[in-house]
Amino acid sequence: MLFGLPITGETIAFFVLALIIIISAVFMITMTNVMHMAVSLVGVFLGVAGIFILLGADFVGFVQIMVYAGAITILMVFALMLTHRGLSAEMQHEVGALRSTVTFVVIAVLVGTILYAIRRTPWTSNNINALQPFHQSTVTLLANAIFQQYTVPFELVSAVLTVALVGSAVIARKEE
Repeated sequence: MLFGLPITGETIAFFVLALIIIISAVFMITMTNVMHMAVSLVGVFLGVAGIFILLGADFVGFVQIMVYAGAITILMVFALMLTHRGLSAEMQHEVGALRSTVTFVVIAVLVGTILYAIRRTPWTSNNINALQPFHQSTVTLLANAIFQQYTVPFELVSAVLTVALVGSAVIARKEE
């Protein structure tokens, strides 16, 4: 038993993914090179996608990989490559000292919060048996929610994104 949970493949996979997420997040906030931060962010995105897949939300997990670990990270890398400006040695030293202090405080608060939550949570497996199995895929459930229950908000978001795309194209064209 680990935290009151039986030691199964899913439990081990969860703790491995959680460890990957935590280590990548710590690397992301402690690295000084922005490109290394972006690579650490990919580790966080992939770990979160693994958690989604472990929870049975395969579609959301694969979308997480394609959109965040793929497209968003590549966009960030291109933006960094095109706009990167170096800091002076004095500024790097000041930023490094401040970053170390803030990082330590944030990690201490997060570890304290996680330990508090672990101690206060009743870790019983009796609630797991109460769950009813479902036979629909996550894609079917998502499609039903979007196109039946949330049709109007989905269409409004689509319209807002279309207006934003057209507006950005018009603004970019005027600058040329």
